[in-house]
Amino acid sequence: MIFPCILSGGIGSRLWPLSRKDRPKQFLPLFGGESLFQKTCKRVAHPSFSNPIVIGSNNHRFLMGEQLAEIGTEAEAILLEPIGRNTAPPALMAAMLAYEKDKDALVLLLPSDHLIRKEDVFLQAVLNAQDAAKGGAIVTFGITPTEPNTGYGYIKVAVGTEPVRPVEAFVEKPDLARAEAFLAEGGYVWNAGIFLYSAKAMIDAFKTHQPDLFDAVAGVMEGRHQDLDFIRLDEEKFSDLANISIDYAIMEKISNAVCAPVAPDWDDLGSWSAIWDVLDKDADGNSGLGDARFLDSTNCLAYADRNLVSVIGLDDVMVIATSDSVLVAHKDKAQDVKKVVEQLEDEGRSEVDVHPRLYKPWGYTERINAGDRFSVQSMMIKPGKKLSLQSHLHRAEHWVVVSGTVEITINGDARLLTENQSAYVPLGAQHTLHNPGKIPVRIIEVQSGTYLNEDDILRHG
Repeated sequence: MIFPCILSGGIGSRLWPLSRKDRPKQFLPLFGGESLFQKTCKRVAHPSFSNPIVIGSNNHRFLMGEQLAEIGTEAEAILLEPIGRNTAPPALMAAMLAYEKDKDALVLLLPSDHLIRKEDVFLQAVLNAQDAAKGGAIVTFGITPTEPNTGYGYIKVAVGTEPVRPVEAFVEKPDLARAEAFLAEGGYVWNAGIFLYSAKAMIDAFKTHQPDLFDAVAGVMEGRHQDLDFIRLDEEKFSDLANISIDYAIMEKISNAVCAPVAPDWDDLGSWSAIWDVLDKDADGNSGLGDARFLDSTNCLAYADRNLVSVIGLDDVMVIATSDSVLVAHKDKAQDVKKVVEQLEDEGRSEVDVHPRLYKPWGYTERINAGDRFSVQSMMIKPGKKLSLQSHLHRAEHWVVVSGTVEITINGDARLLTENQSAYVPLGAQHTLHNPGKIPVRIIEVQSGTYLNEDDILRHG
């Protein structure tokens, strides 16, 4: 059995302002209403694979759960990383989990932020590599290059026609001249960061080449515990793990590294210009997401989160408009979006971290407006879900039901509210909301008071 392990960490800062720390690029529904995370999960919904092991940030736990539920996928396990770490620790954790379930297990390690359009070609490459992995080799998948791209690492593969061939060298991201030379010489592929290996082979490789890291990860896994649908890891032990990639930790040290070259029409979508490349375009090369209009413009990208975006008389320009931020940039400067994000981080701007929509165990909230002593947000409560019993020291709240029927409890008094009905929650009152119905409840909440941050919550059981 192949256990797919989907790595859903990362921030995707070059896709700001849509991608943020609390809702990064792999969770953005940019492709037919689905996210890259969801597409990755569906890619391995195949008889040869188990349910996926998902490893991601503790901050994204409800987002991962929500998106898995939307596509009807049940995870084999969801491991929550307390802080961000590179790919080596997750590769070993996945091997340990799979080995516990099946001593002969194979693991397919997949980033969650890649777009693969020829999924049948990719899956066939994985199936063709099974025998090599069962034989103890660690297989990396190399993408047949279509251009001298300097944003990827390269792998030099032994000459031949076999579906899996020995790795001769791993090469760092090259400059343009070297990348052009690689394509002219042949035998080089892009390093996609996708691996297939037996759980036992990866465990043995860590014991041999990274014994300290092996012991540290084993300690983390021994202390794991279940919390609802998630597996939590000890924050102190996890923070001590080396922040190192699987390439540096293992692949460049072992003698049994092999590569499966494949051309599945692949992109890692690391910038807005890359997004433009893969989207459908009009006759003038323009791509619009949301309510976008183009006039006398060519090769532009416009993303409209809520409001209409019109692009007039421009060429090769990107306009990304969310409810609280707007990015305008030339496509040639797409990589520099990260520099803007770094500046905003230095200034302590919340737009880097916080998306207007925040996912909760019971649904989500979405910020509408805020000012001095007030905040307005919409709330969606999923059927059967209930908020914790709580009170606030510094704010009062007013709820207006937009759709559905909700049970409200204020200081022990419970009653039902339906569309266009409202309730007032005085400062200090104990209150909760419960959706007893079969459809989502949507509410507009108005908060007013001297302090409106999320940490003004006292929970009462």
